[in-house]
Amino acid sequence: MCGICGFTHAQPEDAQVLKNMCDIMAHRGPDGEGAYLANGIALGHRRLSLIDLEGGYQPMVRKSNHHVSELISAGQALGTNKKPNDIPVVSQNGEYAIVFNGEIYNYRDLAAVLKAEGWVLKTTSDTEVLLTGYIAWGEKVLDRIRGMFAFAIWDEQKQILFCARDFFGIKPFYYTVQQEQFIFASEIKSILEHPAYERELNREALEQYLSFQFSALPETFFKGIYKLPPAHSMVVHPDGHIEMKQYWSPLFNEASEGCSLHEAAERVGEAMRESVHYHNVADVEVGSFMSSGIDSSYMAALLAQENPLVQTFTVGFSEYEGERDEISWAAELAEKLDVSNTNKHIAQDEYWKALPYVQWHMDEPSGDPSAVALFFVDQIASKKVKAVLSGEGADELFGGYKIYQAPMATDRLGKLPKPLLRASAALLRKLGIRGANFLERASETVAEWYYTNANGVSFTVEERERILKNPVKAPDPLEVVSPDYQEAQDHDFDEPTQMQYVDIRNWLVGDILLKTDKMAMAHSLESRVPFLDKEVFAAASVLPLDMRVTPEQTKVALRKVSLTAIPTDWAQKEKLGFPVPVAAWLREPANAQRVKTWFESPEAQLFFNKDELDRLLNEHLAGADRSRKIFIVWMFLMWYRMYFVERTSPYQAEETPTTYFPGNYLNNPNQSPTITTE
Repeated sequence: MCGICGFTHAQPEDAQVLKNMCDIMAHRGPDGEGAYLANGIALGHRRLSLIDLEGGYQPMVRKSNHHVSELISAGQALGTNKKPNDIPVVSQNGEYAIVFNGEIYNYRDLAAVLKAEGWVLKTTSDTEVLLTGYIAWGEKVLDRIRGMFAFAIWDEQKQILFCARDFFGIKPFYYTVQQEQFIFASEIKSILEHPAYERELNREALEQYLSFQFSALPETFFKGIYKLPPAHSMVVHPDGHIEMKQYWSPLFNEASEGCSLHEAAERVGEAMRESVHYHNVADVEVGSFMSSGIDSSYMAALLAQENPLVQTFTVGFSEYEGERDEISWAAELAEKLDVSNTNKHIAQDEYWKALPYVQWHMDEPSGDPSAVALFFVDQIASKKVKAVLSGEGADELFGGYKIYQAPMATDRLGKLPKPLLRASAALLRKLGIRGANFLERASETVAEWYYTNANGVSFTVEERERILKNPVKAPDPLEVVSPDYQEAQDHDFDEPTQMQYVDIRNWLVGDILLKTDKMAMAHSLESRVPFLDKEVFAAASVLPLDMRVTPEQTKVALRKVSLTAIPTDWAQKEKLGFPVPVAAWLREPANAQRVKTWFESPEAQLFFNKDELDRLLNEHLAGADRSRKIFIVWMFLMWYRMYFVERTSPYQAEETPTTYFPGNYLNNPNQSPTITTE
């Protein structure tokens, strides 16, 4: 895992700009750095070394012929340069140059294919295999690789920059075009270091964030900076023109006819065992996260079969210490598997102090309280290993969310006339009888209630229009996800499968995988996700619905196969997630005052109606749970101050902690500087 960046229309004097872009991402790659600056192209790289520790430095440059002598590595280990303030730069022309973030797990298989075709490889790195694969097979290399990746390849022959992002969006890739100059990076903060970009807030992103709790649009919170979508590649021409295309889609296929649950589970198990084997490939130790649930428990058990000395890591919260929490479940399973487990109970004070660091590393505001838990589990893991396996993606692929069961419960009612259902729901609500929400859900399409009503923790369109001072009338959440729903319907997916597909295309990449990458990289740790492997998805995609989710059970086939590796109590356990006690914490007087101070800050006055903010906090203190809405607004305010007002990181502010949190500013809002929207 690494940090990459670069731009077109580069001049020799731009070496310092490239270095600045690399340095701001030093946490992504503390082991090495390098740059390519030639042909008007600048490519920068920060390295976290996990494969071919001596030979895998980047950028990597080579000619199109098969001769090994033509391969050049532009990078070097940190500390080896005689001028420590200089980034090692290769300016020698090469027909191809690459910067790459991620891992190609089947690179050894592909290396054998390339050698059989006559190619000579100088290193044992996956970077060289990826670059040589592009030279040999062109864009079709994407059809052959298994892994997580974001990369850019300068193709001198075609005079193009070829960029691509992995199948599910595990690795981030941001870009902007400024007066024909294409600029890209693994993190937005790197692009902000380029003088051609002038930061400007994208207000439409704020409105969607209030509804989704994450940045849900292709354009980020920074106007003009975009995310390359998952499973997309793009060709960048010298004039800044971009040709983008989708090279893969996570489509669920027709179920295998006559396949028993046992056979289906075996197929899933075979794919998972192979995936864990590939994800364990490294020249450093690979550990595993382990929570109380089936996903990480099964994954860790498979890794323990590969490596009996594997180290596992778990976090929980001090409020639950002594209870049957994440840590107690994980510690007991670790004992049964005979593997080590390092764990930590997160104290409330630690949680609050971590917030600005989390928001800085996320680049865009995150209203997900569990990101802080990831921050700490990554922290404790990074002290012992350089890479970990994590269980993200299992819920989306195998039907793990209980909300996927909802259409089954309302299926019969859904056949009744919609006006009748709505009128009945209104009557029940008026009479105070339970069941109104159930009838309302039955009267709506999956798309209507799944992303607008069912969540219940973020803001509806009406609520965000009330709370914002100057709403820009951004599209409602239904409009944002409707293209994905339409595609799912075009393929005749049933309603739970529609949900899975839309989650993969939105929630998974926009929230789950983003925090997985950013929180791990905050601690220079690589997070690998074996469930999000092409072959694992292939096994999941042909499961009949009743082998994914039924009215009684979620993840049916996955639970079945997990019994071959973990005890029944873990295989059948319901999903717990990261239970963050924010709701209770925010009712404590000191914490309520912290929030109130932020809600009275100049930033809040700029964007939000104070009466609505006060109402949110007062309702929460009176007993209603408004914690997620409070948290969503609070994190935006903290993020905005960091990126648009003070324009410093919390690490720079450690000497003067009044900048963020905690500190004197919380008690005296007048200390805040004058602010504007740009």
